[in-house]
Amino acid sequence: MTTVVITGFGATTPLGGDAPSTWEGLMAGRSGVRLLEEDWAADLTVRIAAHVAVEPNIDRVEARRLDRSSQLALVAAMEAWRDAGFEPGEENSVDRDRLGVVCGTGIGGLHSLLGNWDVQKDKGPRRVSPFTIPMLMANAPAANIGLKIGARAGIHTPVSACASSNEAISLGVDMLHLGRADIAVVGGSEAVIHPLPLAAFSNMQALSRRNDEPERASRPWDTGRDGFVLGEGAVLMVIETLEHALARGARIYGTIAGAGISADSHDMVQPDPVGYGQTLAMKRALAEAGLSPRDINHVNAHATSTPQGDITEASSIRAALGGQSDSVVVTGTKSMTGHLLGGAGALETFATVMALHDRKVPATINVESLEPDLGIDIATTVRDLPAGDLAAINNSFGFGGHNVAVVVTNQNITPGKA
Repeated sequence: MTTVVITGFGATTPLGGDAPSTWEGLMAGRSGVRLLEEDWAADLTVRIAAHVAVEPNIDRVEARRLDRSSQLALVAAMEAWRDAGFEPGEENSVDRDRLGVVCGTGIGGLHSLLGNWDVQKDKGPRRVSPFTIPMLMANAPAANIGLKIGARAGIHTPVSACASSNEAISLGVDMLHLGRADIAVVGGSEAVIHPLPLAAFSNMQALSRRNDEPERASRPWDTGRDGFVLGEGAVLMVIETLEHALARGARIYGTIAGAGISADSHDMVQPDPVGYGQTLAMKRALAEAGLSPRDINHVNAHATSTPQGDITEASSIRAALGGQSDSVVVTGTKSMTGHLLGGAGALETFATVMALHDRKVPATINVESLEPDLGIDIATTVRDLPAGDLAAINNSFGFGGHNVAVVVTNQNITPGKA
């Protein structure tokens, strides 16, 4: 099977405006969750969220034609493109017919949709922006990235709730395995910090209500957890066939060794309590990677900080890894970033790759009273990983019963260039 490697990262998240600052924030155990001070938040039950740390630096004219989700996606994608050794406009540096884009999102251009509906109600239909439809479309982030870099192999947008960007990574890998592309920009973006989603998630009792201590609100596996924290951001990465990367002398961060996709077919919002579908996704990812549970050193868990979800995932990890589960270091980085919904999987796959690359696992912060009898080894401090070849799993699960697990390794790193 074709080996797929990662050659570039880009990020704009609640912890930093680029990939290095995001990774530094994760290693420092810093929370990106803040109290919402906007006037529109005053009457909400939940008034905390995790905005991006740095506002997108987009040309003012261009920004008027882009939803916030597309703005964040472009910032991250162009950082990843440059990190991989390319520059915009260098059309001869890559075969555009062999270049793809897969960028997932969970909700899409919500700000553009609701913002222009408000304009129509307040000022009439003639004042609605003619760019509304291209801005609100769920495929807009992927399409805008494709336009910027000239991708012609295919541009795709999986919409699978909180599993969307891990599914995007999986589909991008499939493009390379099937010979449809040699290189692709993959990941996800989400920007829906808005009164409607906050009210709706709150009324579902899905969000933490710790308005008085926002930085401590997201607390996976803590006995006092009471829901997730809504975040925003984008993470994109450049993936290539190993042959393509070596031919151009690219720096390699690691490999996407395999991915597994499954569905619960249990409930629209609640996970199957026994975690069968989650376990199946992990087992499928291991099988595609040609690895066994004893090869896994680390799991970056979905770990949203919901009462049922965290328990179910611990069970599914135990089932997937068997007797190895108590010797694998597990972390939940949403404790720092909040939940980026459709962008979460890409952010956490980035964190997983960097953990193997630097041989250090970020801590799960805010764990004051660990849930008993989990049967997995939760990292509540930064943990070192051993020398040698390493492998890890990143999990993403979404409303609708979508499950995606991605297996990454640190193999094929170019000496002296990593």
